[in-house]
Amino acid sequence: MLSFISAKEAAEKWNISQRRVAILCSENRIAGAMMVGNMWIIPSTAEKPVDKRTVRYEKQNAVQLKPFVKWVGGKSQLVNELEKMLPTAGEKVLIKYVEPMVGGGALLFNILSKYDFEQIYISDINAELINAYIAIKNNINALISKLTEMQLLFLPMDENGRKYFYYSSRARFNSLELNESNSVEKATLFIFLNKTCFNGLYRVNKKGQFNVPMGAYKNPCICDEDNLRNISKALQNVEIVCGDYSLSKSVIDERSFVYLDPPYRPISQTSGFTSYTADVFDDREQIRLAHFIDEINETGAKIVLSNSDPQNVNKEDTFFEDLYRSYKIKKVEANRMINSKSDGRGKIKELLICN
Repeated sequence: MLSFISAKEAAEKWNISQRRVAILCSENRIAGAMMVGNMWIIPSTAEKPVDKRTVRYEKQNAVQLKPFVKWVGGKSQLVNELEKMLPTAGEKVLIKYVEPMVGGGALLFNILSKYDFEQIYISDINAELINAYIAIKNNINALISKLTEMQLLFLPMDENGRKYFYYSSRARFNSLELNESNSVEKATLFIFLNKTCFNGLYRVNKKGQFNVPMGAYKNPCICDEDNLRNISKALQNVEIVCGDYSLSKSVIDERSFVYLDPPYRPISQTSGFTSYTADVFDDREQIRLAHFIDEINETGAKIVLSNSDPQNVNKEDTFFEDLYRSYKIKKVEANRMINSKSDGRGKIKELLICN
């Protein structure tokens, strides 16, 4: 027997407004929708229509871009869920994409692959990461030349040779103080270490020195030339800033889509092992971020925030429910390792918080 849902339920299911659902019904864009009294009802099996207004965002002959580094907590698994929240189904046309904690850029590269925004702004507090983005944008030929050289040297080596090469490169990376004259070399070392270190971690000690040991990859792709060149082209019109997320406030307005992916709040005592910078993003920082989101929410921007769900391990922990009580909170599944034991790995819930 065919079952029906209300326009309100369809709006929640498809992440669009109830008014938009009514318009789609009146345009006969939803198969089987019918008016009962003064309300629309919709078959529960109906698919969300492709919004014709989204065409302006879609790129023709798009090239699929991939993140150029591995990044713990990267959002590749959540891109499909995040994409549902993009402004393609919104009530107004948004022209800016702002990602003030860009990290590995899984959603950014999905955006750059598929959509046209008039303005894109990204930033991160990790100076080495941002230097790599800038080197790809501005010095792609020199970067590829150096990465190719390292790849040709590293891959034929035996294990002892690779260890010497890796730890010498790590020491060189830590000894160089980032400046304009060595920016390409530092970006090269940053990418090389990311591709060859244990699990693709980026972790630093309290002195800010990269301290991840070598990984055990047989044939790591140190220089993915095609992807790097495609990324370089895509970044040409992107504003890239090194600094705190709060700097992005000056570019955010009612025509902006803002995605924030902070360091996740640890959900167990053993899961918070990674530090991307020498500074700690603790609960005070999570609260400061929430205040910032309140501020930019007043501009009328569309905002999405991702974070861990502490209720994976403690059902009584309502930290984020309390912090974001005036926002929508959606729980989604992701594969994460929440501790070192195998029974602590697998699918867990993460939070997508939006206005």
